[in-house]
Amino acid sequence: MRFDAAVLRAYDAPFAVEEVLLSAGPAEGEVLVRIAGCGMCRTDLAVRRSAGRSPLPAVLGHEGAGVVVETGGSGTGLDVGDHVVLSFDSCGHCAHCRGAAAAYCDSFAPLNLFGGRQEHAARFTDAAGGALAPRWFGQSAFAGFALVLARNAVRVDPSLPLELLGPLGCGFLTGAGAVLNTFGAGPGDTVVVLGAGAVGLAAVMAATAAGAVAVAVDRHPERLRLAERFHASPLPASTPDLPGRIRRLTDGGARYALDTTGSGRLINDALLALRPTGHLGLVARLHTPLTLGVGTLEQGRTISHICEGDAVPALLVPRLTALWRAGRFPFDQLIRTYPLADVNEAERDCEAGLVVKPVLIPRHGVATPSP
Repeated sequence: MRFDAAVLRAYDAPFAVEEVLLSAGPAEGEVLVRIAGCGMCRTDLAVRRSAGRSPLPAVLGHEGAGVVVETGGSGTGLDVGDHVVLSFDSCGHCAHCRGAAAAYCDSFAPLNLFGGRQEHAARFTDAAGGALAPRWFGQSAFAGFALVLARNAVRVDPSLPLELLGPLGCGFLTGAGAVLNTFGAGPGDTVVVLGAGAVGLAAVMAATAAGAVAVAVDRHPERLRLAERFHASPLPASTPDLPGRIRRLTDGGARYALDTTGSGRLINDALLALRPTGHLGLVARLHTPLTLGVGTLEQGRTISHICEGDAVPALLVPRLTALWRAGRFPFDQLIRTYPLADVNEAERDCEAGLVVKPVLIPRHGVATPSP
């Protein structure tokens, strides 16, 4: 079958929306999903700065949601017509996967970032038969259709707004999962979130939903206004004596802090703003060595990296949609939709901070059968 996809052919080139070819349907354990919408994540855009480790040409996109149109074998646990949210890939058999910690899969980087699955890779090509990189994050969902392992697909209620659900599989899952899973925040806790982008604002919403007090730090006034709408106390990143100001707001120091910025200065400030035994989680990739100041790790404070919100997507995605139904996790307020054909405009708006979470909507006609 042939369908449209946004193809990135060079690290410094715009996306090209072109016809691609899927020469075979799902193998055992896979499902073919008609994409209703796919979020654009900073990780997709970071491919441009990956120093060649992410192979091109490729179809990116790893926050897809859609409808199952074909299944491979009887053991997928999914049926044609099921609505699904797609999440990250994992091997399924290493110790971390067996221990319900698939975000720390031994093969996470090669499967999701640096090559993808090589099994049946030749099925996916451009219209001229040229090879495209195997599935990005198990999906390659900047496209009309995606071929995924059933293990990476989470069934959701068909009454939900499917075209908006994709970011629950990564960006919103990461922020909310850090608060709900890693920190286990609850009433009486304080959570400081550094960076009020998609991940950070999801963390703010989750903290509020859990009954915790949230403080949001960002350099953009409009992002701070959004955080305040979601019941966080806003603080400009330029606030003099930021750690002291946070300690005063949180009655002696925050219990938890989540950094989404990768800024060494803000990471140090966050550690100094923690109360004794406080925990700082990092979700952003650091591009330079991190130097910690004197005293930042005293009094039992800890720092750790958090991948994909320590989430089991099949458990957290339904929890987040239930919170959305209850009006307690209004992630839809962060989304702006774009036709897939406007993928380059969506990228420009995302990089310029004009949109928190772009979601690309494919145009669906009837998929053209391959010759």
